[in-house]
Amino acid sequence: MTAEPTGFLYPFIEADERDAGSLLTDLATSARGKIADSAALRTDTLARCAGTLQAAAEAMADRFDSGGRLFAFGNGGSSTDAEGTVDLFANPPSGRALPAMSLVEDRAVLTALANDVGFDLVFSRQIIAHGRHGDIAIGFSTSGDSVNVMRALEEASARRMLTLGLSGYEGGAMAGSPAVEHCLVVRSDSVHRIQEAQDALILQLWTEVQHCMEEGGRR
Repeated sequence: MTAEPTGFLYPFIEADERDAGSLLTDLATSARGKIADSAALRTDTLARCAGTLQAAAEAMADRFDSGGRLFAFGNGGSSTDAEGTVDLFANPPSGRALPAMSLVEDRAVLTALANDVGFDLVFSRQIIAHGRHGDIAIGFSTSGDSVNVMRALEEASARRMLTLGLSGYEGGAMAGSPAVEHCLVVRSDSVHRIQEAQDALILQLWTEVQHCMEEGGRR
């Protein structure tokens, strides 16, 4: 029998462990360590990205005030982050609801574009269809190198949309691209921790956008 694909998360489960109590202790210790690592990374990332967050929030508030709309996109787990971002802005727990659209929610559109023109263009073609000067594009990629995300951000930039990217590791292509005006990099090589920290970044970004709009502009 081959090892479970999740074995890298808890390798001791694959060992010949017969003591249930010891196994539960190991699991609890591992979980506490992951929680601590995640909390520390979120704290460090929010502090390091504070200036970028503020600048991006001010720019987004200006766009929203002028009638701009937000478009978010990503692949795999990043697609759920994109959808969560859209839901947070469009259906906020408090504050002002803002126009936002997920480019991953329509399966018919995604599969049609992937089949007809190629997966690399599934987001950029939607930016062409919906985006306009004054809108906002937010792309998620844990590697920073997702080709379809970068194509969409490049298309958005060409259309004079405000562009934001969220990446991990050292930022990848996203961090060095002139098409990405504001890049928020989570410096970690764990996809799980990267996405957890990206969620914290988006929550802080939304909070600051709401604050900017309540104050009527830049702080």
